[in-house]
Amino acid sequence: MKGLSILILLVGGLLQAAQPLTKLPNCVLVPTEWADGDSFLIRTSDGNEHTVRLYGTDCIEARVTDNSDARRLRSQRRYFGISEAGGSPQSSIAIAKDFGEKAAQRTVALLQQPFTVYTAFSDARGDGRYKRIYAFVTTAEKRDLASQLVGEGLARAFGVYRETPNKDHADTYREELRDLELQAAKRGAGVWAKTDWEKLPAERRLERSEEAELALATDAGSSIEPNSIDPNTAARDELMRLPGIGEVTANAIIENRPFKSIDELTRVSGIGPKTLERIRGSLRIGE
Repeated sequence: MKGLSILILLVGGLLQAAQPLTKLPNCVLVPTEWADGDSFLIRTSDGNEHTVRLYGTDCIEARVTDNSDARRLRSQRRYFGISEAGGSPQSSIAIAKDFGEKAAQRTVALLQQPFTVYTAFSDARGDGRYKRIYAFVTTAEKRDLASQLVGEGLARAFGVYRETPNKDHADTYREELRDLELQAAKRGAGVWAKTDWEKLPAERRLERSEEAELALATDAGSSIEPNSIDPNTAARDELMRLPGIGEVTANAIIENRPFKSIDELTRVSGIGPKTLERIRGSLRIGE
């Protein structure tokens, strides 16, 4: 059994390695009204345009247009322990959005000079309506953009990870970003300056509890059509419609793509045999 588990992990690693990164030098930032700190439009040196989403980094939502955005903003406020910053939910939301805007402005400032993008063109749609690709971005100063945002307290270490352009393992990159987040929190940098450290554990516990409650509600009456969601192509929000699948697990599914069969989903952290059986009827692989 142990040997089988090791084999599954090795196969998962090989599947990820089968999608090498492409280096796109001398890219420029294309100004848009919708860009934020971790998702923005770039133009390559040959004139192609792509909307990129940074690996491993999540900036606070600056623009909330639907219930999905509102839930993400609430989750982010709880993660940073700022749900009561300013003395009221309204003030907390305004403070959070302001830091989201600061992150967007910081990304613009850091990408004033041509930069390098590394991407495997993996689908990074959070919302199925908008096409994005995951990417690493190295600034003109040869620094990783995600690391800078996390280190300045303008983002959390959260999202989808993979092997880096320097060949560091995905888990190594994840831990490095978490270390930078810890340093930013200790300094009180960025959003962390507003953190209520006494209430932060309770806020995060409440978020986990509500996520579990939403999963139970989905179990009770799912409206998902049978065999309608392909884990290899579904957007994050589509995956989160599955019973028992929250944002962390949805990101892990995306991180472990592709899957040759539905049974391979058990290699994803957070998906055991019981969860797989609950969601199996809603899934399909390919056409």
